[in-house]
Amino acid sequence: MLYSVIGYYSLILGLCFSLILIYFSIINFRNSKILDTKILSFTFLQFFFVIISFLCLVLSFVFSDFSNETVFNNSHTTKPLFYKIAGTWGNHEGSLLLWLFVLTLFILIFFLRSKNQPIKYKILTLVFQQIIIIGFFVFLIMTSNPFNYIYPTPEEGLGLNPILQDPALVIHPPILYLGYVGSSIIFSSVLAATTLNMISKNWASHIKKWVLISWFFLTIGILLGSIWAYYELGWGGFWFWDPVENVSLMPWLALTTLLHCILVLEKKLILTSWVIILSITTFLLSMSGTFLVRSGILNSVHTFASDPQRGLFILIFLFSLIFLSLFIFFFFHKNNENNLSSFFWLSKETAIIINNWFMMYFLSVVLIGTIYPIFLDVLSSQKISVGPPFYHKLIIPFLIPFLLIMAIGPKLKWIRSNLENKIYLISLLVISILLSYLIVKNFEYNFLINSILISSALYLFFMNLRDFFIQKYQNISQNISHFGFSLLILSILFNNLFSTEVITNLKVGETFESSKTKIIFENVSQRTGKNYESIIGNFSIQNSKGKVENFLPELRIYNQPNIVTSEADIKTTLISDKFIVINLVQNQDYFNIRYQVKPFMIWIWLSVVLISFGGLISLLKKKYEK
Repeated sequence: MLYSVIGYYSLILGLCFSLILIYFSIINFRNSKILDTKILSFTFLQFFFVIISFLCLVLSFVFSDFSNETVFNNSHTTKPLFYKIAGTWGNHEGSLLLWLFVLTLFILIFFLRSKNQPIKYKILTLVFQQIIIIGFFVFLIMTSNPFNYIYPTPEEGLGLNPILQDPALVIHPPILYLGYVGSSIIFSSVLAATTLNMISKNWASHIKKWVLISWFFLTIGILLGSIWAYYELGWGGFWFWDPVENVSLMPWLALTTLLHCILVLEKKLILTSWVIILSITTFLLSMSGTFLVRSGILNSVHTFASDPQRGLFILIFLFSLIFLSLFIFFFFHKNNENNLSSFFWLSKETAIIINNWFMMYFLSVVLIGTIYPIFLDVLSSQKISVGPPFYHKLIIPFLIPFLLIMAIGPKLKWIRSNLENKIYLISLLVISILLSYLIVKNFEYNFLINSILISSALYLFFMNLRDFFIQKYQNISQNISHFGFSLLILSILFNNLFSTEVITNLKVGETFESSKTKIIFENVSQRTGKNYESIIGNFSIQNSKGKVENFLPELRIYNQPNIVTSEADIKTTLISDKFIVINLVQNQDYFNIRYQVKPFMIWIWLSVVLISFGGLISLLKKKYEK
């Protein structure tokens, strides 16, 4: 109980410091010759009290303090210590406290790392960030208090959802939140710079670091979530267009587009309106995701419990931020950029703008596919789900020109370019077309679209591969990220084309046999974990070449809450993943078996790591590439 009291009043003090900071910021803004040292002191104190509050919640979980309602609802004495700690942010209240922790941390770092920036700009950025922070403080204290008290104190808790008890999901939310919350600094900074008419090349260089930080963590966070869903949920795939997956993808698309616009703004005073709109859009999409996940509107395995009061608060807060952003954009933005008509049709700027249009189209498709079922349900009470076919049909045709422009664009020069002495552009395209024809000629379905898509992906792959040998260390971060993206597209295409699946029901001792696969259900065994009982199936699987491998998928029956989960057994090589999962069939004495061969799965994960690594190199370089 002591931790809950300290944690709660630390939140109250943190909110008080937010109000004090806004007061002193307004005074200092009027007389901005020298930055008031009290502002930095109060910013540090605010961060300190949020840390205290967060640590109190962590300790409440560690010591199983069930007088705390959040701990009672999300922990259990038999849970391993590792997952007790993870339970801190594995729930609605704790995850919002983690958001607040990162918000206060980032504004403190921003202040410490922006010593050379104008004082008015720093103060105004702090004010806008404090508006967001105050919103989260009020949200936590009024509707989502992580320190609510239960009396009498229960002897045992309800436990954490077993599918959340996984190492990948322990680190996935904090890293994802670093990406989400990083966009808040971009949002506050762009509002401050717009108000002061400071959008310039120098400002672009300054804010690019924060764009890269946010983009890097968001990319890694999405990767970890995808890996977790792949092996833990038993779906056997890397992406299913689940609404909550889409919620993280949308700000990533906006942030990636913003990053490229910032690169152009550094070279030439253009695209200022694009930069402002994308900066605002990225953070608002992150906030929208928070609203959709926590309001109970979305039906997904990832969502938190629904609460109309919470959903209404976030909705009002979100619309307030939208109104503030629009007001500042329309009343303070002065378009001092060079005329877009000065663009030469064949230049790097033009290629970036065209690909930005494609990225905005992809973002629109994902946004519509995510929110359309919600509006349809509200207007007509008709429930539908938008699945992969919708996204594939709308995205794949436009992915082809996107990849081609992405391949050619980096080879062009800034301002003005030409295609003289670039015969390799045509020769590599011909090679890509021939290779794609050889790859898909044995497939009878969608031959045309697959061959064109693989051709464009191979073309991007070869163009980036060439850059490693020709340019060597020039534009190394761009080359690595683009090469990783081309590898990602190719891996996804080959994974979809060459995947095989067997779904059958088997009793112990039975055999399933097809022309390519023989599955023998040898036996079952049992094992006891700390907070679950495990049923392990022993399978021998023989492929068409006669090679036999043993697999040991599990069913885990958790004690609190009493839930059965499937644990896949996956054997990974550089060529493919072999994936098997078993499920109980209710009131029957046989098991449902799903066995999949998923080619190039590891290359999907490695390619995203490469994409992220390219951004990390760009972030760590003291002087950015010319």
